[in-house]
Amino acid sequence: MLASASPRRLQLLRQAGVDPDLVDPSDIDETPGKDETPRRLALRLAQEKAAAVAARHPDAFVLGSDTLVAVGRRVLNKPADEAEARRMLSLLSGRSHRVMTGVAVVAPGGRASGRVVETRITFKRLTEAELDGFIASRDWEDAAGGYKIHQRAGAFVTSLQGSFTGVVGLPLYETLALLNGLGWRAPETLA
Repeated sequence: MLASASPRRLQLLRQAGVDPDLVDPSDIDETPGKDETPRRLALRLAQEKAAAVAARHPDAFVLGSDTLVAVGRRVLNKPADEAEARRMLSLLSGRSHRVMTGVAVVAPGGRASGRVVETRITFKRLTEAELDGFIASRDWEDAAGGYKIHQRAGAFVTSLQGSFTGVVGLPLYETLALLNGLGWRAPETLA
């Protein structure tokens, strides 16, 4: 069971041959705690999402995840409008940042496990024309940090160290390892 409404996470799971029985998004408060680091925030949100949905479905394997973009200790959430998207992309232009995806699994019976996968990304220096074109494309909508690496912004990446699928929204290797570690078994076609 997937505790997320993200179409990207569902697509990634299906890409790996995992088709959740149910998608049941959690509805938790995602406000960062005082002095909470981006890494701790990503893990806490993933754990809270999985736990909230597991409480409704105690006999299921429940997967929760949260992806955030960080520049230092500053978290770049999903931009609310074009102006905020422009500020975010201008901040990322010509520099490195981190994308952290927290993943948590709650197994039937309540056993749980989680981890954070961190990826370091460097963007090229964006010209005003590139920035204008990107903002006009609306590709910044519904994306932490104002970009989706698997779409137009992929052309801005000069280096990536870590998990590409983690940046898209769900690190597949680590997710399957967590599921398998808690006793989930893939269908015969994946084994």
